[in-house]
Amino acid sequence: MSAEQKYWFPAKRYGWGWGLPSSWQGWAVLATFIGLLAAGSFVLPPDRELDLFLAYVALLSVLLIAVCWLKGEPPRWHWGK
Repeated sequence: MSAEQKYWFPAKRYGWGWGLPSSWQGWAVLATFIGLLAAGSFVLPPDRELDLFLAYVALLSVLLIAVCWLKGEPPRWHWGK
């Protein structure tokens, strides 16, 4: 086994946070997030259930950030290389 840790989400080159996924697991998480957002727009139409839809989007966003925090590079400010 490799002792090197493989991050699912690399740090952005500029700014704070994470960039696009670098592994299939990260892409699966991102695809699931987008799929659940799309499904939520049908189950909770924003034109009729805006408050519930916004709460749903907030919950999904918090979950995505939690996965990025756990499986991504430690977040810090980057100024390039």
